[in-house]
Amino acid sequence: MKRAYVYIIVFLLLGNSLFSQSKFNTFLKPSDSLNVLRRNTVVITQTALASATLIGLNQLWYADYPRSNFKTLNDSGEWLQMDKMGHVFSSYQLGRFGFNTLDWAGVGKKDRMLYGATLGLGFLTAIEVMDGFSKEWGFSWTDMAANTAGTGLHMGQELLWAEQRIVLKYSFHRTKFAKQRPSKLGSGLSEEFLKDYNGQTYWLSVNLNSFLKTETIPDWLNLAFGYGAEGMLTGEANDALFTDQNRTRQYYLSLDVDLTRIKTNSNFLKTIFDVFNVIKVPFPTLELNDKRGIKWHYIYF
Repeated sequence: MKRAYVYIIVFLLLGNSLFSQSKFNTFLKPSDSLNVLRRNTVVITQTALASATLIGLNQLWYADYPRSNFKTLNDSGEWLQMDKMGHVFSSYQLGRFGFNTLDWAGVGKKDRMLYGATLGLGFLTAIEVMDGFSKEWGFSWTDMAANTAGTGLHMGQELLWAEQRIVLKYSFHRTKFAKQRPSKLGSGLSEEFLKDYNGQTYWLSVNLNSFLKTETIPDWLNLAFGYGAEGMLTGEANDALFTDQNRTRQYYLSLDVDLTRIKTNSNFLKTIFDVFNVIKVPFPTLELNDKRGIKWHYIYF
């Protein structure tokens, strides 16, 4: 659900700020062995943030709608699956965040993986359960499948390669559709960034050198495959109130930069690169869509 993305992004930014705002390079350096104080700080802080986020979500959002008995719904066809991509992205990033912060505390890899999976999948499952008891919505099994896929993408790569060779990223550009329905798609850049599916693109950013092992390709250069959609004023394709929708799927091919693979001795810069590695770097991009064929973008956000 859209409202979940707002809280997830706030959760990530608040958590990361604990580390990125520090001016001490040694403080940001990951511990070589288990640092109990750091581990406890991470777990307590993130548990408090997650709890406060869920309480805030309940008070600021669900309180405005009637409660109901627990129910499920099938929303797999809505928004050309852009909302599902948001769930995959959110669970992947929350898992990555939990995994990386415990690395700073010197926690072993097995425990870091378990914690990352619990943080991402557990947090999003709690939101789905809250949906299930709301008369306005319902528990979505396809949302849960997307949440599981994002967590699995992170954990699977750690198990297989002990690194993230394929990174999930996000990009956004403003569209004309938000102005046509600002109550649903957002009013102003900050709301549209989170609500307007028409301007969102989700990317699988693949690190070339982690697979090819060559000296001619920079370690930070990625090949990115994107998915987006536009022409959507509502989730339903056959909404009687919006009969003029021209819903279009879009597929993209572009280059990208894996910021975490840029070499630096500064732990502060490493932290900054890790935080901003969720955003796809703008590059010239080739688009293929199911209505207009192939289109070239000199620069694509």
